[in-house]
Amino acid sequence: QVRMVESGGGLVQPGGSLRLSCAASGMLFRFKDMGWYRQAPGKQRELVAAITTGGITNYVDSVKGRFTISRDNAKNTLYLQMNSLKSEDTAVYLCNAGTPPYFNWGQGTQVTVSA
Repeated sequence: QVRMVESGGGLVQPGGSLRLSCAASGMLFRFKDMGWYRQAPGKQRELVAAITTGGITNYVDSVKGRFTISRDNAKNTLYLQMNSLKSEDTAVYLCNAGTPPYFNWGQGTQVTVSA
């Protein structure tokens, strides 16, 4: 059974940084394009960063230059380095396949940016 476990979220002041991790199991991680998604209250889930099996990355405009997605295939782990955080980055962050079909969604990790 495929399982995604996200961690690393928390409360941070505007301008601060966080590093999120996603441990994947039950899948051939290195053969999957992966992505970080976020969902804020009352808003639709959005893909904020994606990385292909070959390491090509793509970002939504609102996080370009601030977020960096990476992967460690040996550890079956996906990362998201978030710098210069803004209040509008507040959301639950989740990882999954970069394109459909998606795996079962994990619980996500809460990121709150507030003074």
